[in-house]
Amino acid sequence: MTIFESIRSDHDTQRTLIDLVSKTEGDSEGRNELWAKLKRELEAHAAAEERYFYVPLMENDMTQDAARHSVAEHKELDDFIERLDEYDMSGSQWLQTARELGERLVHHLDEEEVEVFPVAGKALTEDEKTSLATDYEADMARRRSM
Repeated sequence: MTIFESIRSDHDTQRTLIDLVSKTEGDSEGRNELWAKLKRELEAHAAAEERYFYVPLMENDMTQDAARHSVAEHKELDDFIERLDEYDMSGSQWLQTARELGERLVHHLDEEEVEVFPVAGKALTEDEKTSLATDYEADMARRRSM
């Protein structure tokens, strides 16, 4: 498995979770549970992806700008998470902000897959693609169990 396959698999999970969260209502057990799961997934993914995908890409002139842009988008997503944690889950502001998070998240994931992956594919060696995937997946497993 390559780093691209590992990340894309987690992206699919994130797309599913944000879709499910946006279909929940009020301060319900379902919304709380899905939000906690999505939040944990996003936080783990951003940390692992930055360490095992973007740090190596920042060291390469060809991929440095794309890597920096994506890391900046992680910060933007973190800001949405912080805002959502402050809002009342039963208020309309919460769902509206969750939908905005969803739009930003899907944009970010699509951009990574369509724009960053092809350039990164040229910058990384085959060995790097597989070893980074192994390290990324181990880190994700550790973070998910925290």
